[in-house]
Amino acid sequence: MRISKINKQNLDKVLKEAAKLIKNGQVLVCPTDTVYGLICDGTNKKAVRRLIKIKKRQNKKPIPIFVKDIKMAKKLASIDKVQEDFLKKVWPGKVTVVLKKKNRTIGLRIPNYKLINRLLSIIKTPLTGTSANISNKPASTKIKEVLKQFKSQKYQPDLILDAGDLSKSKPSTVIDLTVSPPKVLRT
Repeated sequence: MRISKINKQNLDKVLKEAAKLIKNGQVLVCPTDTVYGLICDGTNKKAVRRLIKIKKRQNKKPIPIFVKDIKMAKKLASIDKVQEDFLKKVWPGKVTVVLKKKNRTIGLRIPNYKLINRLLSIIKTPLTGTSANISNKPASTKIKEVLKQFKSQKYQPDLILDAGDLSKSKPSTVIDLTVSPPKVLRT
């Protein structure tokens, strides 16, 4: 488990390295607009399985996905005009929406965070967007708490992007748009 401290001077270099690792199926801890997150290529099944092992998450529990824009979201889910109008009001931001994807559902979000958005633009593929914590442990904005959770684990992230402590925040609000009326699943 390597750690790269992020600052304005090395941001481009760190983003380039992070993109390369993600394209190679690696799992990273990354700051987001809510809490520190575990990210990997959301289309790489092997990487997602590894992320699930790192997080100690149940296989059947879905993992939210970060997308670059509504165009990318439409490639992953069915989005009607009313839903699209709603998404344009809440994205980018701290709102994950549950949408239909063929015979199941998917949670998508456009974060309001430059680092993640730049990564999404570089790699041009969706990223997982789940909190960087062991399942049933608290999500955190504090880098030391994140490091402590993974330090002695058998499965660890390949790289931790350390931006220091983030502003106090909670995980994203989750809204299910597959039901009428839409239902808030988490605030």
